[in-house]
Amino acid sequence: MQWLKILIYFISIIILNTNAKFVRDPNGYIAYCPCMGRFGNQADHFLGSLAFAQALNRTLILPPWVEYRKGEMRSRQVSFDTYFEVEPLMQFHRVILMSDFMDHLADEVWPAKERISFCYMERKSLQQEKNNPDSPNCHAKDGNPFGPFWDTYNIDFVGSEFYGPLHFDVRHSSIAAKWQENYKPHKWPVLAYTGAPASFPVQLENRELQKYLKWSPKYREAAREFIRTVLPRGAFIGLHLRNGIDWVRACEHIKDSQQLFASPQCLGYKNERGELYQELCMPTKEAIIRQLKRTIKNVRQLQPKNEVKSVFVASDANHMIAELTNALARMDISVHKLQEDDPYVDLAILGQSNHFIGNCISSYSAFVKRERDTHGFPSYFWSFPKEKERQQTKAHEEL
Repeated sequence: MQWLKILIYFISIIILNTNAKFVRDPNGYIAYCPCMGRFGNQADHFLGSLAFAQALNRTLILPPWVEYRKGEMRSRQVSFDTYFEVEPLMQFHRVILMSDFMDHLADEVWPAKERISFCYMERKSLQQEKNNPDSPNCHAKDGNPFGPFWDTYNIDFVGSEFYGPLHFDVRHSSIAAKWQENYKPHKWPVLAYTGAPASFPVQLENRELQKYLKWSPKYREAAREFIRTVLPRGAFIGLHLRNGIDWVRACEHIKDSQQLFASPQCLGYKNERGELYQELCMPTKEAIIRQLKRTIKNVRQLQPKNEVKSVFVASDANHMIAELTNALARMDISVHKLQEDDPYVDLAILGQSNHFIGNCISSYSAFVKRERDTHGFPSYFWSFPKEKERQQTKAHEEL
């Protein structure tokens, strides 16, 4: 029976270590549903939520990424650490995976009978019979992805809390102190928001938090393996082409907007670098080829010992492989894409390219740009600045 005693001993050690790892934070927690948009939007919101959690000095519960698959009625929730490491985030602020919180702490910290959802004001249900004027509600689980998100962790809410007129801009006000005053952690151990406690696009001051987002070993290595085994030796340019039908429709809003999605990344948050124009959102194939060729020639002039040998393309629809291959044939530059589409491997590869050209309006491109900024890698945007302005600038420089 000696072996049984030894087994029990090691199991007890594991249990003790696990319990020591998950200790209740007396300052409380923040949870939220990343329920607006796809990955690019969720990443913007994550950076703002991380800053918000730090300002309130509460541990951020890392939500899973919400994904939408063709043909599926309900969203899928993918654990945060599938794509990114948790440990680097701890260098900035305390965080915990949502699965770890629910498995090891929720019963004590956030009992089922005390789970309250937070929203700015009443959120009407899509099912009219649920709306009661005498009992306003956040309806935190109403619709997709709201319901599937909280269901993933068997979370139901027994009530609602309306936090208006409080807001999330902790960078430009003393609002954090008001949050702390209104919601003491001993009474409100978890602030669970129906949406992210952050603005979109990400605030300028929070962009630098991207440096704490590190790819998980799986995706980091997948990107390196593709670069090492598929691309020819030498420099390569990463391209992001946003041209699916949903993007075509989104670009129709250009004429009525000062900013759209991630456009502040090139136009400036106060439009100090220009106004929106159609080509910024949906450049023509001819403009894409012209700009790519111009970038390649500039690299040859400035870095003659590290010439561009290939181009890698990520896209939501048309990768333009044939058109780009034909355009670059005389330059002896090959054009590549992943054999099987994977937007996360695409992102990791684009982040490692020698040069990157992305879409100024796209939050997906914005993720790449922020990551590259943390490493000091060069990035550019399609049709920015306008070709006429670029030609005028060049002519002025020649004078």
